[in-house]
Amino acid sequence: MGRGRRPVAVELQDGDRAMLEAWSRRPKTSQALALRARIVLRAADGLNSTAIAEELHVHLQTALKWRARFAERGVDGLLDEPRPGQPRKLGDAQIEAVIARTLESKPADSTHWSTRSMAQATGLNQTAVSRIWRAFALQPHRSETFKLSKDPLFIDKVRDIVGLYMNPPDRALVLCVDEKSQIQALERTAPLLPLRPGQAERRAHDYKRHGTTSLFAALDTKTGAVIGKTYRRHRSREFRQFLDIIEHNVPADLDVHLILDNYATHKTAAIQRWLLKRPRFHVHFTPTSASWLNLVERWFAAITEKRIRRGSFRSTRELEQAIHTFLNLHNAQPKPFVWTKSADDILNSIARFCRRTNDSVH
Repeated sequence: MGRGRRPVAVELQDGDRAMLEAWSRRPKTSQALALRARIVLRAADGLNSTAIAEELHVHLQTALKWRARFAERGVDGLLDEPRPGQPRKLGDAQIEAVIARTLESKPADSTHWSTRSMAQATGLNQTAVSRIWRAFALQPHRSETFKLSKDPLFIDKVRDIVGLYMNPPDRALVLCVDEKSQIQALERTAPLLPLRPGQAERRAHDYKRHGTTSLFAALDTKTGAVIGKTYRRHRSREFRQFLDIIEHNVPADLDVHLILDNYATHKTAAIQRWLLKRPRFHVHFTPTSASWLNLVERWFAAITEKRIRRGSFRSTRELEQAIHTFLNLHNAQPKPFVWTKSADDILNSIARFCRRTNDSVH
């Protein structure tokens, strides 16, 4: 064993295996308890702590701790120990019932539980339900969305693009290129009420529309500098004109690797002819439904948050001036976005998410 420690023998009593297997199979409820049950079951099957740690992706000391705790106290040793202070008013069974009902059922008249509806269903008070949810980081009122790419070449494209980020080629530029289309020039119908002590900045809820513009941008992954241009329309013609601007701003002796999404304007015959005439330009398409792989999206989020979302613009020209001012200030002191996750890390993370998604169906 690690550091010379001898393994603690684990022997299951009557009924222990059934209880441990029931805890370990729960896809949602008390994952900490489920993990402890899996550790003990593997130990009872004869695996040593090192093998258990490798199989369950936990630290060796974690495997040693819970097999020793079980050998000393049985199944009760896997439960969290009481902490000093006022004695608990709720038992483990009551807490488990609230957690199980929260994760594994829904109220008849709603899509999710509230503290009031859960309190009524379990016979507890609302404060107790709220404390249980906070302790286990449960927030039934919140919901998020996700989208998985169905691109048959997803793995190859991820490895290709992440490889450009983490190990860019010599004598070449890696540019993340995309468009932020249909940016609206919105003018609030009333003057802004500025920030004051004890009062947040306030804007009128309604607004007037003064047209739209589209921002084409190419982010240099090495320096963080951005080549940008606004256009009133968003077509293949404008994209080809933007490619001309990129070519003009890139030294002629460097290869250029363009990271693009699968938008139709990036794949027209005119664009393909433009690229064929310039062999130093190499195109790398992101997988479908995976725009998060394009680093320029992070820069688009920054300009939206810092300059566009809370702005009030009386014309499209005023909006475009604000965008170019932000662009010039950014390029005066550019900072690159550093990509840290390897392709293997990304693919393993997605694989774990897919397994969780499949397990939740059964």
